[in-house]
Amino acid sequence: MPYEWMPTDAPGAPKAELHLWPFRSLPRRGFVWIMGLGFSLMLIPLLALLGTVTLWWLLPFALGAMGALWFFIEKSYKDGEILEELLIWPDHMTLTRHGPGGKVQEWQANTYWVTVEMHKTGGPVPNYVTLKGNNREVEIGAFLSEKERPRLYEELSEALLRAKSIG
Repeated sequence: MPYEWMPTDAPGAPKAELHLWPFRSLPRRGFVWIMGLGFSLMLIPLLALLGTVTLWWLLPFALGAMGALWFFIEKSYKDGEILEELLIWPDHMTLTRHGPGGKVQEWQANTYWVTVEMHKTGGPVPNYVTLKGNNREVEIGAFLSEKERPRLYEELSEALLRAKSIG
């Protein structure tokens, strides 16, 4: 699962802490393999052209294709650098979203008045999960799969109920 409940045993620590991030289908190690495989497969037809002028005409296009592959996979990694941190105390909670390019968004509300809602339809994605409180509704885990969001909804509801009963 691309989210994790963190242990919170320290005094003064939140009663619940949740970290969410998008799933990465191609890890960095796989990226190295893809680039190596692409380069190797590109060399096969170019080996037949060694010693000809045609090689020099095709080489810039082959290197351009490798450069484009590198650029767009790196761009995908940078766009996926998202981390959502939810901290729940008995009297308040905060949701901080660290987005691509260092963009940070923060939401705070009183835990007692916060509700977790799941919109089966009508949201940007099916089973859209939101937190509602402090006169504002914010999304959480929109990048999770359709099957993961209902489970997140249940776990958030339980964690919120526990935090409210402690305070």
